[in-house]
Amino acid sequence: MTYTIREIQPEDNMIVAEIIRKVLTEFNANLPGTVYYDPVIYHLYEDYQQQGNRTAYFVAENDAGVIGGGGIGTVAGEESVCELQKLYLLPEGRGMGLGKALIEQCLQFGKAAGYRQCYLESLSELGTAVKLYEKLGFSYLKQPMGQTGHNGCSLWMIRDL
Repeated sequence: MTYTIREIQPEDNMIVAEIIRKVLTEFNANLPGTVYYDPVIYHLYEDYQQQGNRTAYFVAENDAGVIGGGGIGTVAGEESVCELQKLYLLPEGRGMGLGKALIEQCLQFGKAAGYRQCYLESLSELGTAVKLYEKLGFSYLKQPMGQTGHNGCSLWMIRDL
């Protein structure tokens, strides 16, 4: 299957929100304190535009349309650390290296934007994604960084860029 990765556009907002909610529900991770309940997922294009030129959200699509996405955002109080955010793929986008490609796109963007490290928050319910993060060089932290607003996450990881 072929796919492309591009920056989010306004017309992608609702489909990306639906993907995030569908994937979290699939893995029984639609928990309070997670992005599942964050209203910003319905306005990702605008949110990333407002945050400035050191943030970006990318969507992955195939011939059928958008099948996932992931972004780089800021970490409050941490000028040199970005956050890998809202990385979710529908089942048809998994198992072909698309998750890795999205992460690499995000990390490249983060490095080019001047960040030195990349932080992420996740859940043990998303075990396959966590294994990929480990494989890509992320290591565990004992506590969260910054104020992401997602206090329902139980895993925190970081890596150098």
